[in-house]
Amino acid sequence: MSSHHPDAETLMARLSREAEQAGYHLNPDREFVLDLMDGLLANQERFGYRACPCMEADGVRAEDLDIICPCEYRDADLEEHGCCFCGLYVSASVARGEAEAKPIPLRRDPDPAMRPQAMRLEAQPASGPVTSLEALVGRAGARHPLWRCTACGYLASRERPPLACPICKADQDRFEALASPSPRPLWRCTVCGYLASRETPPEECPICWAAQDRFELLA
Repeated sequence: MSSHHPDAETLMARLSREAEQAGYHLNPDREFVLDLMDGLLANQERFGYRACPCMEADGVRAEDLDIICPCEYRDADLEEHGCCFCGLYVSASVARGEAEAKPIPLRRDPDPAMRPQAMRLEAQPASGPVTSLEALVGRAGARHPLWRCTACGYLASRERPPLACPICKADQDRFEALASPSPRPLWRCTVCGYLASRETPPEECPICWAAQDRFELLA
């Protein structure tokens, strides 16, 4: 009889499917991943959201937005270390068994005022949303460069282009910096960088399934 949470297998299957669809990989160590599923589900029951079990959650969603799985530090950790802090997401070489996921430094700042969600609130201008990518580059592009997949046109607003295009799986070197007009407000998923040009943010991110409240209005 399994000692894991009754929903651990289901959650693992879902995250694995979502990861593959977006060009990511889960750790190949099945028992290790199931242990993480137990932690995620425990936090879901305790807080109402799946905070990373390897980071200290405050128990207030608005203060923990950066560590709701998938956390906002995942891609930087993957690119620099080959796995995320908790080891749930790993590089392709680790997934293939060519390398091992090893402990890495905690990227999250111990000062809550220096965490992404706090800095976004501080940087929010009073002049309202931008109405074009050109204006975004001029006013806020210094914070989040804009990248375009030259294969499929997917846009991402983040420090570096994704490791792979979550739409067409083109490699990172197929992205280019871009600025072009857009007639509606621009919304950015703080987890994966997905951009949506529409009146309101999506109910959930179509790339990483982050909830609506994890979008920011770019201005």
